[in-house]
Amino acid sequence: MSTHSTTSSNKAVGDHFRWARYSTKERVARSLGYLVVGVLLYWSLSTVDVFWPWVWDAPAQIGDMMFRMFPVSFVQLNPILFALVESINIAVLGTIVAVFMALPIAYLGAQTVTPSKLTLWLARFIIVATRSVDTLIWALVFVAIIGPGPVAGILAIAFRSIGFLSKLLAEAIEEIDWGPVEAMQAAGASRAHVITYAIVPQVVPSFWAITILRWDINIRESTVLGLVGAGGIGLIFQGAIDMFRWNTVSLVLIVIVLVVFAGELVTGVVRRKLM
Repeated sequence: MSTHSTTSSNKAVGDHFRWARYSTKERVARSLGYLVVGVLLYWSLSTVDVFWPWVWDAPAQIGDMMFRMFPVSFVQLNPILFALVESINIAVLGTIVAVFMALPIAYLGAQTVTPSKLTLWLARFIIVATRSVDTLIWALVFVAIIGPGPVAGILAIAFRSIGFLSKLLAEAIEEIDWGPVEAMQAAGASRAHVITYAIVPQVVPSFWAITILRWDINIRESTVLGLVGAGGIGLIFQGAIDMFRWNTVSLVLIVIVLVVFAGELVTGVVRRKLM
Protein backbone atom coordinates (compact mmCIF):
# COMPACT_ATOMS: atom_id res chain seq x y z
CA MET A 1 0.00 0.00 0.00
CA SER A 2 1.40 3.46 -0.93
CA THR A 3 0.18 7.00 -1.51
CA HIS A 4 1.58 9.71 -3.77
CA SER A 5 0.95 13.43 -4.21
CA THR A 6 2.53 16.20 -6.23
CA THR A 7 4.52 17.46 -3.26
CA SER A 8 5.38 14.38 -1.26
CA SER A 9 5.70 10.62 -1.58
CA ASN A 10 5.86 7.63 0.76
CA LYS A 11 8.28 4.79 0.05
CA ALA A 12 7.82 1.35 1.54
CA VAL A 13 10.72 0.14 3.67
CA GLY A 14 9.91 -3.33 5.02
CA ASP A 15 6.59 -2.96 6.86
CA HIS A 16 7.04 0.80 7.31
CA PHE A 17 6.78 3.86 5.13
CA ARG A 18 9.52 6.47 4.61
CA TRP A 19 8.24 9.97 3.95
CA ALA A 20 9.93 12.06 1.24
CA ARG A 21 9.08 15.69 0.57
CA TYR A 22 9.65 15.41 -3.18
CA SER A 23 9.31 12.55 -5.60
CA THR A 24 12.27 11.35 -7.65
CA LYS A 25 11.04 13.27 -10.71
CA GLU A 26 10.62 16.45 -8.68
CA ARG A 27 14.12 16.15 -7.16
CA VAL A 28 15.65 15.70 -10.61
CA ALA A 29 13.72 18.72 -11.94
CA ARG A 30 14.81 20.89 -8.98
CA SER A 31 18.43 19.80 -9.39
CA LEU A 32 18.35 20.69 -13.09
CA GLY A 33 16.83 24.04 -12.20
CA TYR A 34 19.61 24.78 -9.69
CA LEU A 35 22.18 23.75 -12.29
CA VAL A 36 20.69 26.07 -14.92
CA VAL A 37 20.60 28.99 -12.47
CA GLY A 38 24.21 28.32 -11.46
CA VAL A 39 25.36 28.23 -15.10
CA LEU A 40 23.49 31.46 -15.90
CA LEU A 41 24.96 33.16 -12.81
CA TYR A 42 28.48 32.06 -13.72
CA TRP A 43 27.99 33.23 -17.32
CA SER A 44 26.67 36.60 -16.15
CA LEU A 45 29.61 37.15 -13.81
CA SER A 46 32.10 36.10 -16.49
CA THR A 47 30.79 38.78 -18.86
CA VAL A 48 31.26 41.58 -16.31
CA ASP A 49 34.67 43.22 -16.57
CA VAL A 50 35.61 44.16 -13.00
CA PHE A 51 38.79 46.06 -12.14
CA TRP A 52 39.26 44.60 -8.66
CA PRO A 53 41.85 47.14 -7.34
CA TRP A 54 39.13 49.82 -7.63
CA VAL A 55 36.70 47.57 -5.77
CA TRP A 56 39.11 47.03 -2.86
CA ASP A 57 39.86 50.77 -2.80
CA ALA A 58 36.16 51.75 -2.75
CA PRO A 59 35.78 52.03 1.09
CA ALA A 60 38.71 54.46 1.27
CA GLN A 61 37.29 56.50 -1.62
CA ILE A 62 33.85 56.62 0.02
CA GLY A 63 35.41 57.85 3.26
CA ASP A 64 37.39 60.54 1.42
CA MET A 65 34.25 61.67 -0.46
CA MET A 66 32.21 61.89 2.74
CA PHE A 67 35.00 63.97 4.29
CA ARG A 68 34.87 66.38 1.34
CA MET A 69 31.03 66.63 1.38
CA PHE A 70 30.85 67.98 4.93
CA PRO A 71 30.30 70.59 6.21
CA VAL A 72 27.47 71.36 3.79
CA SER A 73 27.79 74.59 1.81
CA PHE A 74 24.65 76.76 1.54
CA VAL A 75 26.15 79.24 -0.92
CA GLN A 76 24.01 77.98 -3.81
CA LEU A 77 20.86 77.34 -1.79
CA ASN A 78 18.69 79.77 -3.80
CA PRO A 79 19.60 78.33 -7.23
CA ILE A 80 19.10 74.83 -5.84
CA LEU A 81 15.63 75.68 -4.52
CA PHE A 82 14.70 77.30 -7.85
CA ALA A 83 15.85 74.19 -9.72
CA LEU A 84 13.97 72.03 -7.23
CA VAL A 85 10.71 73.85 -7.95
CA GLU A 86 11.38 73.33 -11.66
CA SER A 87 11.83 69.59 -11.08
CA ILE A 88 8.53 69.40 -9.19
CA ASN A 89 6.76 71.31 -11.96
CA ILE A 90 8.25 68.94 -14.54
CA ALA A 91 6.87 65.97 -12.61
CA VAL A 92 3.41 67.52 -12.17
CA LEU A 93 3.02 68.66 -15.78
CA GLY A 94 4.47 65.42 -17.15
CA THR A 95 2.00 63.40 -15.08
CA ILE A 96 -0.95 65.52 -16.26
CA VAL A 97 0.05 65.13 -19.90
CA ALA A 98 0.49 61.39 -19.41
CA VAL A 99 -2.96 61.01 -17.84
CA PHE A 100 -4.72 62.64 -20.81
CA MET A 101 -2.77 60.48 -23.25
CA ALA A 102 -3.15 57.27 -21.23
CA LEU A 103 -6.95 57.33 -20.76
CA PRO A 104 -7.91 56.47 -24.37
CA ILE A 105 -5.03 54.00 -24.64
CA ALA A 106 -6.18 52.24 -21.46
CA TYR A 107 -9.73 51.98 -22.81
CA LEU A 108 -8.55 50.55 -26.12
CA GLY A 109 -6.13 48.23 -24.31
CA ALA A 110 -8.80 46.61 -22.10
CA GLN A 111 -9.94 43.33 -23.64
CA THR A 112 -13.50 43.62 -22.34
CA VAL A 113 -14.33 46.99 -23.94
CA THR A 114 -11.95 47.52 -26.86
CA PRO A 115 -13.80 47.87 -30.20
CA SER A 116 -11.65 45.38 -32.12
CA LYS A 117 -8.53 43.21 -32.04
CA LEU A 118 -6.68 45.81 -34.08
CA THR A 119 -7.24 48.57 -31.53
CA LEU A 120 -6.34 46.14 -28.73
CA TRP A 121 -2.98 45.22 -30.23
CA LEU A 122 -2.27 48.83 -31.20
CA ALA A 123 -2.89 49.96 -27.63
CA ARG A 124 -0.82 47.09 -26.24
CA PHE A 125 2.04 48.02 -28.57
CA ILE A 126 2.00 51.63 -27.31
CA ILE A 127 1.92 50.44 -23.70
CA VAL A 128 4.90 48.11 -24.17
CA ALA A 129 6.88 50.62 -26.25
CA THR A 130 6.55 53.49 -23.78
CA ARG A 131 7.31 51.27 -20.78
CA SER A 132 10.36 49.70 -22.39
CA VAL A 133 12.31 52.97 -22.71
CA ASP A 134 13.76 54.51 -19.55
CA THR A 135 13.01 58.11 -18.61
CA LEU A 136 16.60 59.23 -19.21
CA ILE A 137 16.53 57.72 -22.69
CA TRP A 138 13.31 59.57 -23.46
CA ALA A 139 14.96 62.73 -22.11
CA LEU A 140 17.96 62.26 -24.42
CA VAL A 141 15.60 61.81 -27.37
CA PHE A 142 13.59 64.95 -26.64
CA VAL A 143 16.69 67.01 -25.85
CA ALA A 144 17.97 66.05 -29.30
CA ILE A 145 14.62 66.97 -30.89
CA ILE A 146 13.61 70.21 -29.14
CA GLY A 147 16.80 71.15 -27.32
CA PRO A 148 17.72 71.19 -23.62
CA GLY A 149 15.31 72.53 -21.05
CA PRO A 150 12.28 71.62 -18.93
CA VAL A 151 10.01 70.97 -21.94
CA ALA A 152 12.15 67.97 -22.87
CA GLY A 153 11.88 66.80 -19.27
CA ILE A 154 8.09 67.13 -19.25
CA LEU A 155 7.76 65.09 -22.43
CA ALA A 156 10.20 62.47 -21.13
CA ILE A 157 8.20 62.07 -17.92
CA ALA A 158 4.94 61.95 -19.88
CA PHE A 159 6.02 59.33 -22.41
CA ARG A 160 7.54 57.13 -19.73
CA SER A 161 4.33 57.35 -17.66
CA ILE A 162 1.91 56.50 -20.49
CA GLY A 163 2.63 52.78 -20.43
CA PHE A 164 2.49 52.57 -16.63
CA LEU A 165 -0.83 54.40 -16.36
CA SER A 166 -2.42 52.71 -19.38
CA LYS A 167 -1.51 49.19 -18.30
CA LEU A 168 -2.86 49.53 -14.76
CA LEU A 169 -5.98 51.41 -15.85
CA ALA A 170 -6.70 48.81 -18.53
CA GLU A 171 -6.45 46.07 -15.90
CA ALA A 172 -8.80 48.06 -13.64
CA ILE A 173 -11.33 48.33 -16.48
CA GLU A 174 -11.12 44.58 -17.13
CA GLU A 175 -11.88 43.84 -13.47
CA ILE A 176 -15.05 45.97 -13.15
CA ASP A 177 -18.45 44.48 -12.36
CA TRP A 178 -20.05 43.84 -15.75
CA GLY A 179 -23.59 43.90 -14.39
CA PRO A 180 -24.21 47.68 -14.66
CA VAL A 181 -22.72 47.68 -18.17
CA GLU A 182 -25.05 44.92 -19.36
CA ALA A 183 -28.03 46.62 -17.73
CA MET A 184 -27.39 49.89 -19.55
CA GLN A 185 -26.78 48.09 -22.83
CA ALA A 186 -30.07 46.22 -22.44
CA ALA A 187 -31.82 49.54 -21.85
CA GLY A 188 -30.46 50.83 -25.16
CA ALA A 189 -27.85 53.23 -23.78
CA SER A 190 -25.17 54.49 -26.16
CA ARG A 191 -21.50 53.58 -25.78
CA ALA A 192 -20.74 57.06 -24.41
CA HIS A 193 -23.42 56.70 -21.72
CA VAL A 194 -22.20 53.21 -20.82
CA ILE A 195 -18.66 54.52 -20.39
CA THR A 196 -19.76 57.58 -18.40
CA TYR A 197 -22.25 55.97 -16.02
CA ALA A 198 -21.25 52.30 -15.81
CA ILE A 199 -17.49 52.08 -16.33
CA VAL A 200 -16.03 55.37 -15.11
CA PRO A 201 -17.58 55.30 -11.59
CA GLN A 202 -16.08 51.87 -10.96
CA VAL A 203 -12.62 52.86 -12.22
CA VAL A 204 -12.33 56.26 -10.47
CA PRO A 205 -10.82 54.92 -7.19
CA SER A 206 -8.18 52.95 -9.10
CA PHE A 207 -7.55 55.94 -11.36
CA TRP A 208 -6.66 58.21 -8.45
CA ALA A 209 -4.52 55.59 -6.72
CA ILE A 210 -2.57 54.85 -9.92
CA THR A 211 -2.15 58.54 -10.81
CA ILE A 212 -0.89 59.49 -7.35
CA LEU A 213 1.53 56.57 -7.36
CA ARG A 214 2.90 57.60 -10.75
CA TRP A 215 3.25 61.23 -9.65
CA ASP A 216 5.28 60.07 -6.66
CA ILE A 217 7.55 58.07 -8.98
CA ASN A 218 7.87 61.04 -11.36
CA ILE A 219 8.98 63.32 -8.51
CA ARG A 220 11.97 61.04 -7.97
CA GLU A 221 12.73 60.64 -11.66
CA SER A 222 12.54 64.39 -12.35
CA THR A 223 15.48 65.02 -10.03
CA VAL A 224 17.92 63.27 -12.40
CA LEU A 225 16.70 64.61 -15.75
CA GLY A 226 19.12 67.52 -15.52
CA LEU A 227 21.99 65.05 -15.90
CA VAL A 228 21.13 64.87 -19.61
CA GLY A 229 20.07 68.52 -20.01
CA ALA A 230 16.31 68.10 -19.48
CA GLY A 231 16.01 70.70 -16.72
CA GLY A 232 15.60 70.51 -12.98
CA ILE A 233 17.89 70.09 -10.03
CA GLY A 234 19.93 67.39 -11.75
CA LEU A 235 21.65 70.09 -13.81
CA ILE A 236 23.08 71.72 -10.69
CA PHE A 237 23.96 68.31 -9.31
CA GLN A 238 25.94 67.38 -12.42
CA GLY A 239 27.68 70.76 -12.48
CA ALA A 240 28.71 70.44 -8.85
CA ILE A 241 30.18 66.98 -9.49
CA ASP A 242 32.06 68.18 -12.57
CA MET A 243 33.55 71.09 -10.61
CA PHE A 244 34.36 68.87 -7.57
CA ARG A 245 32.19 71.03 -5.33
CA TRP A 246 31.35 68.20 -2.95
CA ASN A 247 29.91 70.55 -0.30
CA THR A 248 27.28 71.60 -2.85
CA VAL A 249 26.73 67.99 -3.91
CA SER A 250 25.85 67.09 -0.32
CA LEU A 251 23.32 69.93 -0.14
CA VAL A 252 21.66 68.80 -3.39
CA LEU A 253 21.44 65.23 -2.11
CA ILE A 254 19.90 66.38 1.18
CA VAL A 255 17.33 68.50 -0.65
CA ILE A 256 16.41 65.62 -2.98
CA VAL A 257 15.95 63.22 -0.05
CA LEU A 258 13.74 65.74 1.77
CA VAL A 259 11.60 66.31 -1.33
CA VAL A 260 11.14 62.59 -1.94
CA PHE A 261 10.22 62.10 1.72
CA ALA A 262 7.73 64.98 1.53
CA GLY A 263 6.27 63.44 -1.62
CA GLU A 264 5.73 60.16 0.23
CA LEU A 265 3.86 62.00 2.99
CA VAL A 266 1.72 63.97 0.54
CA THR A 267 0.76 60.90 -1.50
CA GLY A 268 -0.11 59.01 1.67
CA VAL A 269 -2.41 61.78 2.90
CA VAL A 270 -4.05 62.28 -0.49
CA ARG A 271 -4.71 58.56 -0.95
CA ARG A 272 -6.34 58.33 2.48
CA LYS A 273 -8.59 61.28 1.61
CA LEU A 274 -9.63 60.03 -1.82
CA MET A 275 -9.83 56.28 -1.32
